[in-house]
Amino acid sequence: MNKFLAVDTSSSHLTVLAVNGEKTVLRHAKDCALRHSVMLMGEAEKALDEAKLTPAECDFFCAVTGPGSFTGIRIGISAAKGFALASGKPLMPLTAFELIAYNVKASDFYAVIDAAHGHFYACRFKDGASGEPEYVSGENLAASNVEMYGYQPLGLPRYTALDAGECLMPAVLKKLESSSPFGGMHALYVRKSQAEEGRK
Repeated sequence: MNKFLAVDTSSSHLTVLAVNGEKTVLRHAKDCALRHSVMLMGEAEKALDEAKLTPAECDFFCAVTGPGSFTGIRIGISAAKGFALASGKPLMPLTAFELIAYNVKASDFYAVIDAAHGHFYACRFKDGASGEPEYVSGENLAASNVEMYGYQPLGLPRYTALDAGECLMPAVLKKLESSSPFGGMHALYVRKSQAEEGRK
C-alpha cells in the first residue's frame, strides 16, 4: 500500500499528493477555493506524472471528506470515487478533523475548522479518542480552556496553525495504520448548508 493519490479540497487551499513508493509529489495551492473544480484534475494529472504513477497502479485513493467547504468537499470526493471506480481500487475517507489530529502530539485538544460568521467546526480528541463533531461559536470554543489546532489563521486563544500542505502525507500514513482505513466515502457535514438552512 505504498502507491496512492490523495486530495484535499475541503478548505480554501488545494492539496494533491501522489506517492509511488519512495517517490513523493506534493502540489499545494493556497487561496483557490473558487477554483477547485477547475484546478483539481490538472493538478492530479501533474502530480501523477511527476511521480511516474498511473491511476491503475495506485493501491487506493484518498480524499478529505470534511467538514469545510460544501462545494469543495463534493469535488474532492467525486474525483476520488471516479478514480477508484475506474481502477477498481479502494477508497480511504479522511475527515478534516483526522487530517489535523494525526499531525498533533498533544493528548487533549480540539481540532478546529473555520465555519464562517464567527462559528467553527470542532472535535475534541482526548487520550487518542475523538468526541462528537460540533458546530460552535468562537466565544464558547474560547471558553473551553483547551489547546486548539487547525490549518487556518483563526485568531483563537491557545490555537496553533499547522501547515495544510504538510498535513496530508502524515495523516494518510497514520490512517493506514488504523484498524479500518478503507471504506465508503461520504461527506461529513456537521450542519446543513446555508441554502438548506434558509429553506422554510
